[in-house]
Amino acid sequence: MVGLVLTVKGADWFTDGAAALARRMGVSTLVIGLTIVAFGTSAPELVVSCLSGLRGQGEMAIGNVVGSNLFNTLAIMGLTAIVCPVACGRYCIRYEVPFCVAVSLCLSAMALSHGALMGGEGVVLLCFLGVYGGYTFYRARAGHRQASDTDAKTSSAEGSHGGDISPVRIVALIVVGLACLIIGGEWFVSGATGIATALGVSESVIALTIVAAGTSLPELVTSLVAARKGDTDMALGNVVGSNILNITLVLGVASCICPLALGDIDVWDLGVMTGSAVLMWLFCRFWDGAAWRINRVEGSLLVLLAVAYYTWEVVAA
Repeated sequence: MVGLVLTVKGADWFTDGAAALARRMGVSTLVIGLTIVAFGTSAPELVVSCLSGLRGQGEMAIGNVVGSNLFNTLAIMGLTAIVCPVACGRYCIRYEVPFCVAVSLCLSAMALSHGALMGGEGVVLLCFLGVYGGYTFYRARAGHRQASDTDAKTSSAEGSHGGDISPVRIVALIVVGLACLIIGGEWFVSGATGIATALGVSESVIALTIVAAGTSLPELVTSLVAARKGDTDMALGNVVGSNILNITLVLGVASCICPLALGDIDVWDLGVMTGSAVLMWLFCRFWDGAAWRINRVEGSLLVLLAVAYYTWEVVAA
């Protein structure tokens, strides 16, 4: 319970600080969501996967990322869209989401080719990270803004965030908020994993469900808080950016440290991860004539798919 409270409060502070930083830097909140917020909320996955790799628990490391990306795309994006329909800008539809699909396909192909991620594959993933970093840096420098209904919401978000915030307070909000996110998430994961282990649940199921959902708590709460404050572009950027960083940064670094075996994680889990990213792109791009967005009906479908997947994992365990 303490871990959950820390996560919720940390997300609130972190979102306020990130939005204020976006205004001061003169870049869109989507760019901040794709970079600072995404990296901060992916920190638990990075810590858990690297530690798992060092301990020889490759299945836990890969399952953490695969499960986290599934949870991000289906549960978090779905719940966020239910709270507030998520508008999707043209750059996100044309570049960021397709890039997320591409790295998901690349990860699946490399992992399934010989049942593990080796150092060479880790280098390839880190190269993808370099491409992604260069692209987002260019976006920030060029000052591109999303051509969507949420572009005008930055000004309304300023009011909800309390107007101008001093640089010292911005740094404090981001640092303290991030610390609460990571510590709260880790406490939650430790407690949940201990309970699951005591019940005799397999390592792959723990990684794909409890650990993945626990390390994704920062993304969940940050996206919901951002949506509640009207920053749906930050919520979308948080999910897409976190998914990309989970694969390229987390697994890239972890597999360079130590080879990661797939274990019981198979083509079904990797396929659902990739398919969910494709489905999110389709929801962003089509089926809503008024605008490019994920509406409440589509969000509900994503949540139902998440429930179906996790139910299957538990029943088939």
